[in-house]
Amino acid sequence: MKVHYHTFGCKANQYDTERMRQELEARGAETVYDRAAADLCVVNTCTVTNQADAGARRFIRKVWRENSDIRIVVAGCSAALRAPEYRSMEEVFEVVEGHDPVAVAGAAAGGPPLAQLGTNRSLDGIDLEPVGGEILTRREGATRGWLKIQDGCDRQCSFCATRLARGRSRSRDPSEVVREARSLARRHPELVLTGIHIGHYGRDLTPPITLGGLLARLLDEVPQARFRLGSIEATEVDEDLLDLLVRSNGRVAPHLHMPLQSGADPVLRRMRRWHTREMYRARALEIAEKFEFLGLGADIITGFPGETDEDHRATVELVEELPYTYVHVFPFSPREGTVAAELQEEMPVPQRVAGERSKELRDIVQAKGEAYRRRRAGTRARVVLEGDGRYALTEDYLRVAATGPGAEDHRRMYGAELVMADGELSAVLRSR
Repeated sequence: MKVHYHTFGCKANQYDTERMRQELEARGAETVYDRAAADLCVVNTCTVTNQADAGARRFIRKVWRENSDIRIVVAGCSAALRAPEYRSMEEVFEVVEGHDPVAVAGAAAGGPPLAQLGTNRSLDGIDLEPVGGEILTRREGATRGWLKIQDGCDRQCSFCATRLARGRSRSRDPSEVVREARSLARRHPELVLTGIHIGHYGRDLTPPITLGGLLARLLDEVPQARFRLGSIEATEVDEDLLDLLVRSNGRVAPHLHMPLQSGADPVLRRMRRWHTREMYRARALEIAEKFEFLGLGADIITGFPGETDEDHRATVELVEELPYTYVHVFPFSPREGTVAAELQEEMPVPQRVAGERSKELRDIVQAKGEAYRRRRAGTRARVVLEGDGRYALTEDYLRVAATGPGAEDHRRMYGAELVMADGELSAVLRSR
């Protein structure tokens, strides 16, 4: 059986797809990148916005139009929340309500999705020991590996449907994380710690362990890899974790993606965020002071129910003040079953207004990012090559063109001199 995989959404979803791929390959399936050659297409869906749901449906119909003989298995967050909708589509062969790789393998084999029963392990569908193995061994076709350390979320942000699809926060055993990191590090010079809420890692374990404690073990026991944190809340970068980032000498990439969502306290309260504008601002500035170069990113939602011009201006002022190098900006999209969907009926913000506010913020951040890249020119970086070796990623999350000796080698980390010509930043590789 030849299988093609298509993933929507975050790094956690991408990790889950790799587990699905590994499980199916262990059962004799062949992974193919050309959909036209596939017998089966596994679609791992996202539900972070209405557009994500709609995009998955459009993709499924497109695949079916191209080849009506192909079997389509739908899994992921959107499938967990909207299974009846997908089952009603004539193009869909089977639906897996979640991310369990064994269930996907069962669906692909032509039977109903297999149920995982009788387990008390901490992370559903990941720690189980299916045919494909307990740990992920590689991320197919990529230089950087995803290392999923937890799943789910215990927060109750009013706009978020992902927690409804993923459930409570569950942490992987630290020894299993280390074992998987060792396996992945054989093929990937950089490993990205990912999950749904990694700042809560270890709170549910006995004995409890912090994210900093896990990272310290990884640095000690997997010395050949560079590590990068996935999305983490600003208020959860504690002093121990920050000290580890500073002291690691680049082993932990100086790059933090800290969701903001809004820079206005009234909106943050309606979002049911647990921090104030000032708490976020103060912590971001404290962190930035520790680094000469820091990749700093955030997520922002514009047009959240009740957001006024004054609220938007507060967000703009905060974005202008903080040393962001990039920001992901999204107009608000109500998700069925969330508190924010009810708020939208009471105090809607026109989509046109939300779009205009998004554009203003994107323009500001683009200028900040360009200024940071200019400041980086003439300095040195440690880079990993991506794609076909023509591009590289710096420790502070700048994607740049790569030139020089070794650009054909995609599985190493290089020292590089960052140079700018004609407004474009490049990494000139240096042999070790």
